[in-house]
Amino acid sequence: MLKYKGYTKILSFLSKLPLKRFARYFVIISFAFAGLIITLDQGIGFYVRKDIYTDITTVPYRPYGVLLGTSKYIAPNTPNLFYNNRLMAAKNLFDTQKISYLLLSGDNRTLYYNEPRTMARDLKKMGIDEKVLFPDYAGFRTLDSIIRAKEVFKAEPMTIITQRFHCERALFIAKYHHIDAICFTADNPDIYTMTRIRETFARILMLWELFTEKAPYFLGDPEPLPSQEIELS
Repeated sequence: MLKYKGYTKILSFLSKLPLKRFARYFVIISFAFAGLIITLDQGIGFYVRKDIYTDITTVPYRPYGVLLGTSKYIAPNTPNLFYNNRLMAAKNLFDTQKISYLLLSGDNRTLYYNEPRTMARDLKKMGIDEKVLFPDYAGFRTLDSIIRAKEVFKAEPMTIITQRFHCERALFIAKYHHIDAICFTADNPDIYTMTRIRETFARILMLWELFTEKAPYFLGDPEPLPSQEIELS
């Protein structure tokens, strides 16, 4: 009831403002809100910049790669280049012996939509041994993928694999939860403007989820990946 009265007072105040003054307040508030969003968006990228690698020759060895899933197609018979480029980045890390095991984290919402299974199938076609591929079927969102990689699969230290804009959000989550992670960037498609705009709002949602201590949908019992001890030839 108190909240309702508060809203009523605000609406009453606004209704009494002259139109020009109302428009001025609206513009000022809109610019302030937009400025805050841009500042938060850019600040996240700046904060994690030192843990992002774009040149594979500079990526340090880490036993575990965490490949973040996305849909293989954006429409019937239209490949998703974000997906293709992430898989290629993962293969390049294996080929250059930068990782030893790969956690495939993605959505498994229906019998016919299974990101980890699709990624595993395509990576095997690319020549990666299925023995080093481990699915995480409960990676419903980035927060779930990163926290589960540590808490369920014990995949530390890890190299996250995704596009740069996504790297920034994933690494921010990792740092907040004290997870030892870096990120190797997959190439961006030539046109990804709308995806980047959506990412801005995804970051605001992420901050809210971190502030409210949002937990993954599922954790469950630990399922540790193989030991990180491995000989590189």
